[in-house]
Amino acid sequence: MSIIAKTIIIVAAVLFFFFLIGIRIVRPTHRGLVETLGKYTGFAQPGFHWVLVFFQKLYLVDIREQLVNADPQVIITNDNLNATVDAQVYLKVKSDEESVKSSMYNVTNYRVQVVNLARTTLRNIIGTLSLRSANSERGRINTDLDQTLKVETKNWGIEILRTELKEIDPPKDVQETMNKVVKAENEKIAAIDFATAAETNADGVKRAEIKKAEGIRQAKILEAEGEAQAIKLVNEAAELYFVGNAQLLRKLQAMETALKNNAKIVLPSDSDLVNVIGEMSGVLPLKREPKEQ
Repeated sequence: MSIIAKTIIIVAAVLFFFFLIGIRIVRPTHRGLVETLGKYTGFAQPGFHWVLVFFQKLYLVDIREQLVNADPQVIITNDNLNATVDAQVYLKVKSDEESVKSSMYNVTNYRVQVVNLARTTLRNIIGTLSLRSANSERGRINTDLDQTLKVETKNWGIEILRTELKEIDPPKDVQETMNKVVKAENEKIAAIDFATAAETNADGVKRAEIKKAEGIRQAKILEAEGEAQAIKLVNEAAELYFVGNAQLLRKLQAMETALKNNAKIVLPSDSDLVNVIGEMSGVLPLKREPKEQ
């Protein structure tokens, strides 16, 4: 083999080697920035790319959602209590070229910067709240933190998806005191509920007794009305049959009392009383026969 042929083979092998080492594959989860001699020269979409080794370099940027932990820190609340606060930030780099460039060139390390910004923002927010308010207003703290991060990172090419306040832990002795307060409040609510139930039950019993008394009263009224009606009938009978004959009326009353008590009664020979009773019951009066002389 001649020297020229060997040279060609060697050159071809070197070129093939450089071609192989210059191959770059960008996955769908990433975007690439191509720099030539330190200057940005191209945007790499997912797929096959080739760079000129030693002259060009391809930087890959992950565009997937990322979780960033804001390390726990001790914050002094507005009521001068120490609380350990921890939060999480979910973010992603936008997939367009300008956003990918901004995430690389506008901020040194957006993950570290987001952590520091989140910690500072939490100190500013929780420092204006009492410990009780901070625990009860987690939603508001998350909203304020989310809005602040979005404003401060708008030129970083990233999108703040959401923020979550993981925990706000007070000192152990403060936590025990808070637990006692909550327990006392729950016992108070239970006592109020029990008293309300007892009052409701007593009110029901009272209404039942009132209805019972009203029933008895109504029965007595009806009974009195019946007795009044009976007296009225007796008075009418007296006016009809016994006007001017008080003795006969007295005899009839005595007979009524005797019949009420299931006593046996013997009618006198005087037929006036018999005739009166018969007429009241619809029986014709007896006719007196004249006595023999």
